[in-house]
Amino acid sequence: MEKDFAKLALEYLDSLYGYAWILTRNQTEAEDLVQETYLRAVRAFGGLVHDSNLKAWLFAIMRNIWINQRRRTSSGPQFVKLEQGQFEANDCDPYRLLVQKIEREHLLAAIERLSEHHREVVLLRDIEGFSYQQIANLLGCPIGTVMSRLGRAREQLRAMLYYLYSETH
Repeated sequence: MEKDFAKLALEYLDSLYGYAWILTRNQTEAEDLVQETYLRAVRAFGGLVHDSNLKAWLFAIMRNIWINQRRRTSSGPQFVKLEQGQFEANDCDPYRLLVQKIEREHLLAAIERLSEHHREVVLLRDIEGFSYQQIANLLGCPIGTVMSRLGRAREQLRAMLYYLYSETH
């Protein structure tokens, strides 16, 4: 059973680490969170329904662990910039690469300025590709809340980036 789990779940290791990094802002804490997620998932894997969404299940386990740790420490969550590799271009034009690097840095800085709830839905929807329903289940809130948070987050990002580019041009 553990071999079956390992074969299926290792596909999501990088995504889970990215999410852990966003939640903790600390490499060691992110690594510990991923490890704890996999340990708990291995123990519970036998009870997982056959056609369940393994990725969403793993993200839910991680988020629940993080929430429980946060409650215990009362230090609150912290978020970190997304890794640069998530936005790399496959272009060889040095000027275009420079422009894309600057745009990526601006986008990451804008995401960093969003509230905790808004950063989380942007990550889960736009980076990880979860559906609205999956995000609602993961966060334990209505789908309308997810949609409104995402809409507000995107509007805030547009405003921040518009303001930034209108000042620099």
